[in-house]
Amino acid sequence: MSDLTFNKVAGALLATGLAIVGLRELSNGVFAPHEVEKPGYLVEVAAEEGAGGAAAEAPIDWGTVLPTADVAAGEAAFAKCKSCHTVDAGGANGTGPNLFGVVGRAPAGHGGFAYSDPMKGLVATVPRWDDEHLSEFLAAPQKYLPGTKMTFVGLKKAEDRINMIAYLRTKGGTLPIPAPNPAAAAAPAEVDPNAAPAEGAAAEGEPTATGSTATPATTSGGPAGQGAGAISPGAPSEQRGSSAAAPTSSGSSRQ
Repeated sequence: MSDLTFNKVAGALLATGLAIVGLRELSNGVFAPHEVEKPGYLVEVAAEEGAGGAAAEAPIDWGTVLPTADVAAGEAAFAKCKSCHTVDAGGANGTGPNLFGVVGRAPAGHGGFAYSDPMKGLVATVPRWDDEHLSEFLAAPQKYLPGTKMTFVGLKKAEDRINMIAYLRTKGGTLPIPAPNPAAAAAPAEVDPNAAPAEGAAAEGEPTATGSTATPATTSGGPAGQGAGAISPGAPSEQRGSSAAAPTSSGSSRQ
């Protein structure tokens, strides 16, 4: 091989090497790698609030809602959790622990997973995951247990949590469905404090035209339009036994 040919081959190899190094540096500059600050996936769920802000959520009667819960909808909602959890028996741990048998299991009770310290300490106050504590945790994990590794933003709708817990119960749950709570079913309807009284009626506690205090309406038992001599059960005590009290000649008030 002549010197000229050797120089051509060497120059071509050198140019190719320089081109490869240059392309690699250029690609690193354009596509800079970004390290994830915290493992897991953050699923954003829009919070629903009314015109006056978020209303306080009524306690859930688990004995009433679980028998009629939509297990299929709960399985569909669990799709948000599959990136971190498995739920079948013998499933592997992922970013989060396997959740088979979680209903009735103690917090931090699945072997082989490195739980956070707050989760390990939760067992002192919550000996097992029952329906209510699971619902509170799923609604806002970081708010329920600050420092937990679970970065999921939470299920804000009670219906979604009920359906998901009903689904998790079918995956090795060990707790029986509780009995319905009669107190929750017999809760009285709320009275609107801003509702105006009926037309022509004074609100309870307000003075009337005669100066007495209005009392709730009662039934006297007499016919309509009965004269002033009729005494209702709610009438003031000084009117009982007399038709009407009038000022005396000395100007003193009735006794």
